[in-house]
Amino acid sequence: MPAGRRWIVIGSLLAGLAVATGAFAAHGIYDVFERQYRNAEPRQVNGEMLPLAQKYLRDFKTAAEYQMYHGLAILAIGLLALQRPCRTLDAAAICFLLGTILFSGSLYLLTLTNVRILGAIVPMGGVLFLAGWGLLAGAAWKGDDASGSVP
Repeated sequence: MPAGRRWIVIGSLLAGLAVATGAFAAHGIYDVFERQYRNAEPRQVNGEMLPLAQKYLRDFKTAAEYQMYHGLAILAIGLLALQRPCRTLDAAAICFLLGTILFSGSLYLLTLTNVRILGAIVPMGGVLFLAGWGLLAGAAWKGDDASGSVP
């Protein structure tokens, strides 16, 4: 399968799963969090003390949002790669995919398990997102072709 089509499939799946997790966040996970974290200490978020269930609901929704953004970015990379395959585009898509797994995946797991060490993984996903956006900008700026050379 050509890289462009592969990225379109992966981006579409990530975006679709983001819709599903967002719907779960909007229609049911708060009750799960409320039961699971009923006796947990509140956490401070931006100077505001929040019950852990509310904080984790926000974190879960953030994970779904970032998954959607980067699923759509991967989809766009796939469309671009169909027109002009480029190793730099592939690298950007890989960064977005790995960033989504680390950022969104660790936030989902953190909120569902309260294993706080998972919070240390989230920034690694953020760094991969930044690298992906930089690579995408670089690919557009340089106009790399499939061989990686600049025309």
